[in-house]
Amino acid sequence: MSMWAVSALGIGSMVGAGIFALLGQAALLVGPETWLSFALAGVVALLSGYSYAKLSSRYPSSGGITRFFEEGFGRGLVSGTLSLIYLVTLAISVAMVAKTFGAYATRLFLPSGGHIWFSIFGSAIVILLAVLNAVGSGAVGKAEVILVSIKLVILGGLLAAGIYSMSQGGTRHLAEHSHLGLTALVSSVGLCFFAYSGFGMMANAASDVANPKKTIPRAIFLAIGVVTVLYVGLSVTVLSLVPPAQLAHDADTAVAQSARPVLGSAGFTVVALGALLATASAINATLFSALNVSSAQARAGQLPRAFSTPLKGQSTRGFMWGVAAILVMVNTMSLGAIANVASATFLICYMAAHVACWKLSRQTGASRAIVGTGATLMGIVLITFLVSSAKTQPLSLVLTVVAVAGSALVQWLIQSHHRGLPHSRAS
Repeated sequence: MSMWAVSALGIGSMVGAGIFALLGQAALLVGPETWLSFALAGVVALLSGYSYAKLSSRYPSSGGITRFFEEGFGRGLVSGTLSLIYLVTLAISVAMVAKTFGAYATRLFLPSGGHIWFSIFGSAIVILLAVLNAVGSGAVGKAEVILVSIKLVILGGLLAAGIYSMSQGGTRHLAEHSHLGLTALVSSVGLCFFAYSGFGMMANAASDVANPKKTIPRAIFLAIGVVTVLYVGLSVTVLSLVPPAQLAHDADTAVAQSARPVLGSAGFTVVALGALLATASAINATLFSALNVSSAQARAGQLPRAFSTPLKGQSTRGFMWGVAAILVMVNTMSLGAIANVASATFLICYMAAHVACWKLSRQTGASRAIVGTGATLMGIVLITFLVSSAKTQPLSLVLTVVAVAGSALVQWLIQSHHRGLPHSRAS
């Protein structure tokens, strides 16, 4: 995979989850400061990307962040639990984005269709891209370059049209949106960080590139930089073109709605098609990461052997189990509160990556000042986000605790079984 293919892998995941699934929700939280929230989240992501780049250069592996956990914390309960939390988060992310794909597909092709079509279309795209990932990393990289190129052309066109309209005195609703204060802004950074979390998946491609020491860092910084500019620009454009009442009603399709004032119904259709490409590429990239992570965990004894037992191509039996679990979530669960859970668990995992990089600074050559600054900012965002979730969506906090504690319990049972601890023999 080339640097462009690796960057496309990260951009595809970030933009798919960030703009089309989260921009409207973030705007409801912080109004006209949405652009600032995405900008601050971009800074946090860049600092996190620094740790990722250093770790990826020193430890290139298809396991990505799970390899970092193992190197930083040793092979044991802590690294195994963090790896399992990350894998669970990827599965939840795929289900959430698939549901978003289903919503856009239903709006475009079956406007009068009910919510059941969200699940049908969402399930179909998961199955299709799971088969694509089974073919191999080359197919994934080529698909990402194509998908991301089309998507960026559409979003770039929307951004240009919006800026031109505003410069000509067109509709401007930015000042009409409510200001909600500093605490809401910091908390929203946690939600917006989820929109950048896809950059971590580029580390999983380190074993598939010729020169990871140069390719992976460049790809990470390029992808985060491009996405930050895009997010900030679209945040201003969307809130300028969509009035507050419409945003509250159509938050899930805010980006497509912003096309109507400047490009009409045809513009809405084109941007909605872009949303389908964006969410599809996000699912594609996340499934690619999940396949590599689960295989690496199985080889390390942190998952059953089925996750490293090959089927056709690069697929494994365990990966197929994971796809089945994702399909169950797509067809049975509402993922509103789950999006908050995924944001929290991503922050926990990426915070742990900072700690691992700090501990391994001599081996990686990382600056502890930069790593420490990144960890501090991420810690502030995580704590504020959890406190805010406890007040506004307590269920999401409960589910976060369950996800973390459940991952620890499952990992303890797996390791006890593999290592033959006393309680395992007694049973």
